[in-house]
Amino acid sequence: MSSIRKGQIEGSLSREAFRTRFEQRFYDPAFAGEKDAIARLEAIAWEAHEAGRKAPIIRKAGKGFADPGYELSVEWLETRLRLEVAEVQRRDPSAPSRVLLINGSARNDGTCPGEVSKSWRIAGLAREVLEDKGLLVDLLDLSLVTSEYERHIHPCKGCVSTAMPLCHWPCTCYPNHSLGQVNDWMAEIYERWVAAHGVLIVAPTYWYQSPSPLKLMIDRLVCADGGNPDPTSTHGKKAAEAKALEPEWHYPKHLADRVYGVVVHGDVAGVESHRRALTDWLDWMGLVDAGAASRLDRYVGYYESYADSHEALDADSGFQGEVRNVARAVARAVDLSRSGSLSRPDRDLARPRPK
Repeated sequence: MSSIRKGQIEGSLSREAFRTRFEQRFYDPAFAGEKDAIARLEAIAWEAHEAGRKAPIIRKAGKGFADPGYELSVEWLETRLRLEVAEVQRRDPSAPSRVLLINGSARNDGTCPGEVSKSWRIAGLAREVLEDKGLLVDLLDLSLVTSEYERHIHPCKGCVSTAMPLCHWPCTCYPNHSLGQVNDWMAEIYERWVAAHGVLIVAPTYWYQSPSPLKLMIDRLVCADGGNPDPTSTHGKKAAEAKALEPEWHYPKHLADRVYGVVVHGDVAGVESHRRALTDWLDWMGLVDAGAASRLDRYVGYYESYADSHEALDADSGFQGEVRNVARAVARAVDLSRSGSLSRPDRDLARPRPK
């Protein structure tokens, strides 16, 4: 087994630094009258931080786990149960077909930009088609992380690079109450991905890449590609135990066989590489594209004024038609997939390098 390398982090915050950061949440003078109460809360938070009380409410894992007596976070167990229920419902042939429609933009009119994003409007075009075809549409608007109170997608901590079995499905890195890393939206987002028969992502191009809310979600979905569904097998985050398991790891693809479509747009450069990055990622996770028409990248208002970009979208009837075709392709692929008629020539091929 490879050695475990240490030395990057040498200690936690000092008490004074912790207090300063804690009190920043109460910078508004409206909190001044509660100074003593805030100090009491800070003392409790400091004790939890020093004790490393990541999951303050735990219970024994129980039947079905490698170590039934190991105690797991109640919050994680509840998330896991919701995912199991969602998967059962998705496999029910009598259940309606469901598409997760993702607006990958960080922009909306509820915060600083003061205007809706083009991605949101483009997603609306796709939604009309999908609903007209009789599919249930679950719109996941990732821009809410910029405009809603305590709406977070916390960053991936990179457990996979220590050993794949250390990355749990669903993610056990959050919530971490000792670090104040709570209100993690991913617990809900995992459930929405699991429930979907198809996924359609609409994304603008920011500096040649995905907007940060979309990239945060992508990184946190790493646990869906090979993640360990049993945290008791590594007794939480025990790196040595995870490394010992990895040589025989089977890399389960928890979201495989869902169909997908992608719409990427931009105004100057980078749409092709951005679209390829998204589709390569989805292919890697075992999802199935809905055909060539479902993988779209286009420029809207190429090198034109940002201020007039919505008017450019209004005028681009060709692009609007192509977006509708992406939705039509996804709808057809969902129907074929659910009936067992979707052609997958490579379906039964063994992966010589599953990592």
